Formats: sequence, structure tokens, C-alpha cells
Amino acid sequence: MRRLMAAVALLGWTCISVTVHAGEAAAKPGASEATIKALLQKKLQQAPIESVTRTPVPGIYEVFTDGQIIYVDESATFIINGNLFNIDKNANLTQESMSKFTAIKFDQLPLNLAFKKVKGKGTRKLAYFADPNCGYCKKFEQDLATIDNVTIYVFLYPVLGPDSMEISKSIWCSKDRIKAWDDQLVRNIAPTAPGTCATPIDKIVEFGKQKRINGTPTMFFADGQRIPGAIPTDQIEQRLTVASQTK
Repeated sequence: MRRLMAAVALLGWTCISVTVHAGEAAAKPGASEATIKALLQKKLQQAPIESVTRTPVPGIYEVFTDGQIIYVDESATFIINGNLFNIDKNANLTQESMSKFTAIKFDQLPLNLAFKKVKGKGTRKLAYFADPNCGYCKKFEQDLATIDNVTIYVFLYPVLGPDSMEISKSIWCSKDRIKAWDDQLVRNIAPTAPGTCATPIDKIVEFGKQKRINGTPTMFFADGQRIPGAIPTDQIEQRLTVASQTK
């Protein structure tokens, strides 16, 4: 993101649209993804263009660069920065693509750094990064309480301030981490254990930054799909089921 904005700022472009400089070659209408990728990479030298794909919208291409998705026209003259929705299907196409681009194989998550909650048989799997002061995480925990047959890996990810770090350390150092976590998020009871034991929190934060986990909650399902932000219970159930059937 920073490299993309730096490249845009360097050329004097805006986040909404750009104009080809005089004398520069532009892609011809109906240009291939490879052509547009090469042209954009020439213009946005500081931001690596990782993927260019045609969208269902005629003349508009999806570009994955520097950890985000932008859209360009078929002449590679204009940039659109925002989400693309399919109204008829009630689908956020940008979010769907981001989930694919940012997926992490479940066994590549540092699960040994998380604490886990097993509900029922626990055959389905879900991991998520959460800040103990995150309001959306508190709502998410309330929704998780209604879901059965799942093993939940909780990564303490204190990114909202110093207080979040202290609470996270106290939770990890509690005799019963699950109870301390549920007390904090569900019952609004702060943990009391001294946060002086050895914790994996710094390693978790480092991993999260490397993987561009920029907010909480951020979920990962067994099929590797990443979902940033809380989602309704029915969608959690659906994704858990689909992920458990994916080999």
C-alpha cells in the first residue's frame, strides 16, 4: 500500500484517476492482461504488479498490487480505488478476490502460538487474530458461542494500543486462558493475572505484520481463506462447512 501510494504521489496522480503523460504509449482497447501489467509496472515502478485479471465489467481490469486491489480501464489510463460489487448476486467481488490473494494454508499458521477452544467434536477448524479491546471481536465471540463442532485457535493480536498489549499478556499468563479471554470479551471482566510470564505475543505481531493482517478480527478457515472483519453466524457456519469439505 505504501509503495503504491508513493508511486502515485511521485507521478502527481490522484487515487481516483490518472492521465497518461504526453508521449507515453497506452494499451489499446481490449488489451491483454499481460499488456496492461507491463504498462502499469512501467508507470508504478515502486509497486510490484502481482496480478491483472479481466473483471465482469467490460473494459475494467482487476489489479493486485502492494497488498491491495485497484481497478484500471482497458487503456491503463485511469485507476479506480474501491470495492466492486455485483448487485444482482449481492456479492463483493473485491473482497472475494482479496480472500484468494491473501489466503494462507492453515498448516502454515503458527498454531503453536495460539490458545485453542474446542467445542463439541472440534472437527472443523477456525483461526483468528483478535485484539482484546476490539468491539467487533467481542461481537464475533458472542456469535461463536452459538457454533458447535469447531476447534478455534485464538491469536492474541494487540494492535489497538498499549492497554491491549497489557491485557493480552495477562490473558496469556492466566491459569485458564480460555476463561480469561471469555471474561474479557464476553463478560467485560478484565483479567487479573500479572502479565510477567513468557508470551508468544511479539512473535504473533511480527507474523501478522509480515502477512498484512491489518485489523481484527481476521479469520482463517481450514481451506486457507482469509476473512477480514466479523461476519454473521450463518456465514461462519457456511464457510466452516465448505472449508471442512475442501481437500
